[in-house]
Formats: sequence, C-alpha cells, structure tokens
Amino acid sequence: MTKEKGDMALKAMIRAMRPHHWLKNGLVFIPILLNHEVFDPESLGHGLVAFISFSLMASSIYLLNDIVDFEADRRHPTKCKRPLAAGEISERQAYMAVPVLLATAFALSLLLPQPKLFVLALTAYLGLALAYLFVLKRKLLVDVLGLAALHTLRILAGNAAAAIPLSSWLLAFSMFLFLSLALVKRYAELRITQDQSGLKKAGRGYHAEDIEALSQLGMASGCTCALILALYVDSAAVKQLYRHPELIWLVCPIVLYQISRVWFLARRGTMPDDPLVFMIRDWRSQVTGALVLLIMVAATILP
Repeated sequence: MTKEKGDMALKAMIRAMRPHHWLKNGLVFIPILLNHEVFDPESLGHGLVAFISFSLMASSIYLLNDIVDFEADRRHPTKCKRPLAAGEISERQAYMAVPVLLATAFALSLLLPQPKLFVLALTAYLGLALAYLFVLKRKLLVDVLGLAALHTLRILAGNAAAAIPLSSWLLAFSMFLFLSLALVKRYAELRITQDQSGLKKAGRGYHAEDIEALSQLGMASGCTCALILALYVDSAAVKQLYRHPELIWLVCPIVLYQISRVWFLARRGTMPDDPLVFMIRDWRSQVTGALVLLIMVAATILP
C-alpha cells in the first residue's frame, strides 16, 4: 500500500469511527456540572478520561454496526456514503480496529479514582450496545428504550468517573428526555425509508402507519421530562445546591420549547437522523443551552 493510499485509508477509518458523534459523550460531564464541580480540575480531568473512553467505545460499536449492516447500508440513500459501505475501508480493517478501541477504552479506566464503578458502567454500555446492534434495534419500541438507556448510561458513567452520588431526579429526567430523542431518531429514519409497502425492509419492527404513534409517544415523553424538572425544583436537593431555587423554574419552558421545536422539525422532515448531534450543532439549541447555564449560575451566585 502506498503512503497516499494509506493516508486515505486512515482518514476513511477515522470517518468510520464517527468522531462527530463523540459530542454525545459530553453527557458524562452533566453530573459534574450539576454538582457544581466544573471549576474543580480533578473532577474535570476524570470527566475527560470518561469522555475519551466512551468515545473509543462508541467508535468500536459504530464499526461493528457498519459491518453488520453492510448490505443494508449500501442500498440506503444516505448510509451508502459511509466508508465501509462505499468501499473506502475493508471489512478486515474494521474488524482489526474494534478490539484495539475496546482495549484502550477499558485501559483508560485505570486513571480514575473508582475504576470498578466506571468499568461496570462501561461494561453495561458495551453489553447493551451489542444487544441493541444484534437484537434490540429490530424490536418494536424496545429499540428506542435501548437507545434512551445507552444515553443515560453515559450520565451514570460521569457519576462513576467523578465519584459523584447518583441522583434519582437526574436519572428520571434523562430517561424520558432521551426516550423522546430516540423516538425522534426513529421517526426521522422511518420517514426517509417510508414507501407504500411499509417499512419492514428497513430492518426495523415498524410499519408506515406507526409513524404517528411514534410522534405522539415522543412528544408525551418530552413533556414528562419537563414535568419531572418542575417537580425537582421543589425538592430538597435543589434547595441545597442553589441560593435561589425558584429561578430554576425558568428552565422548564426552555425545555418544553426545545423538545417541541425538535418534534416540529422532525414532522416537517427537516430533522437529521440523530437529534442529539443536531441539538449540539444547532445555533438555536446552543442559545437555549446557554440560557439554561445562565439561569443555573444566577440561581447559584445571586445574593
């Protein structure tokens, strides 16, 4: 292999690892943020280790997914451009990269103060991701519950990495939020592959007539996470963390706006197949995120 071809293969492998999806692993920093440890270098360092570890783990799963879905991806209108489906890397190269990424992800846990808890979260993520890849993603509704759990596990890993106690409020909020976003993802995918014969050919457990039900369930899940946030505002945990917990009420309409907007875009057919990545990149979502941070800071430091 010439140097030029080697460089092209390396670039294709990096694209196959989907580094743009690593943004989602920023969820490991959520417990650090909510526990007001964002200015603690040690906690941030542990969060960074967790971020890199989960990114490598996720990339190994993406490569396995591309191997398993190779034939389906080649026929897909957009997934056919993925490096493996497009022939830019070989199956052998993808297979060889997977154990290297997994071994590195687990080895990084040794840098954390409580590696056992983090390894437990990492192992649970790997097990659920493999179950989703080979079984769950073809099962009606179980697929979106699995996706929501995978995102929630990132937050649990952040707790483990920084040795922060678990919050039942955060777990409940994140599960309903990520369920809504998982339903958006499935809704967007089904719109792309929809035709008069139904959607069985997409390898999922859905039919064309299920799209409206997905939309209703997703919007209800989004509203539920806002309700959980409203109940959290009056809890003892908020009163311990914030001087002015009543200001956190302002976050509720922002969450409702963001979830509703995502679903409006999905129903219009303008939502990409990964709403979480969309929200991270979208400037309006960035503004709403900044407003939430501003409210949290104000609730903390105002006299």
